[in-house]
Amino acid sequence: MKRVVITGAGTINALGHSVPATLEAMREGRCGIGELEFRDVERLAIRIGGQVRGFEAEGRFNRQQMSLYDRFTQFTLTAAKEAIEQSGLEFHGELSAKAGVVLGNSGGGMQTLDENYRSVYEDGKNRVHPFVVPKLMNNAAAGHVSMQFNLKGPSFTVSTACASSNHAMAQAFQMVRSGMSPVMITGGSESMLCFGGVKAWEGLRVMSKDACRPFSANRNGMVQGEGAGVFVFEEYDHAKARGAEILCEVIGFAMSSDAADIVMPSKQGAARAISGALQDARVSASEVGYINAHGTGTAANDKTECAAVADVFGPQADNLMISSTKSMHGHLIGGTGAVELLACIMALRDGVIAPTIGYEEPDPECNLDVVPNEAREARVEVALSNAFAFGGLNAVLALRRV
Repeated sequence: MKRVVITGAGTINALGHSVPATLEAMREGRCGIGELEFRDVERLAIRIGGQVRGFEAEGRFNRQQMSLYDRFTQFTLTAAKEAIEQSGLEFHGELSAKAGVVLGNSGGGMQTLDENYRSVYEDGKNRVHPFVVPKLMNNAAAGHVSMQFNLKGPSFTVSTACASSNHAMAQAFQMVRSGMSPVMITGGSESMLCFGGVKAWEGLRVMSKDACRPFSANRNGMVQGEGAGVFVFEEYDHAKARGAEILCEVIGFAMSSDAADIVMPSKQGAARAISGALQDARVSASEVGYINAHGTGTAANDKTECAAVADVFGPQADNLMISSTKSMHGHLIGGTGAVELLACIMALRDGVIAPTIGYEEPDPECNLDVVPNEAREARVEVALSNAFAFGGLNAVLALRRV
């Protein structure tokens, strides 16, 4: 099997419009969650979120592109451009024919859907723009990334709710590891912060009205975010031959299904994904120094995840650092694992552990080192990134310092 490394990273999210800006915010423990700003927000009970502010799409895309790009696609292309530029790759000839893109997304063009439902049902219009369907479809971002960067290999979208990005990156990892493709562009994106998107989530009664406080005893729910994270996964020898800078190595993954409940998480399902990732990576529990938790800030998710980690790591769990960056950028649903992977890269490459901010009260059911409120310096050799989704769908990635 081939070794797989990451040679490029890009992002836009509530913490920053680039990777350096995002990592700086994570180091500082800065919160990107604030009051939402969009039409009819006053009709919502939930009015906070990790909204991307100051993003001027008109300055990045021309009029024709704007007619085809929903906000989630705009975010994806912005992050992909940063990642590919960092990698130094250009896609021509044989590399173009074999390189592809696998992205995670859950809601598709929610902004486009919201706008056009409003136009038809509220404003009474009988026609919509002819590009509504290609603009709102979940695979729009993957298609546009492949076209913009001349990626002619395997390209598709994975949609598994909150685990979409991790499932997508796992597929990309497997393609490079197997030798199918020397390079894959992968990650995920989401933009559900509009009236219809938030109103639907309100119905679940899992949203916080004031803050995201993962693992804290007084946590009261999740907070949505938006944005994208995109990476270049590259075969190690290919990267070394061209003198590429390597951010870290992807060494394993595992996926599992709870097969139990559509919304309530299962400790056993999460534990099987975590232990499976360790087995696939061929590392022991003692080698793992940091876990980027799914850590949504809901009572059920946090205590279930902590119990799963304790089961897998046993006494070694006391030596782990585990944090949730959702406390800073919100829950990006299908895009969340991709932005959170940046915290793993920062831990491995820079020796900085992103904190869980908003932590106020210890919870006996979350009795782990959750790196409360302040970033920490520590040398980490191996990190895990957890994602556990509605439907009981779990995906865990393992990475190593290079």
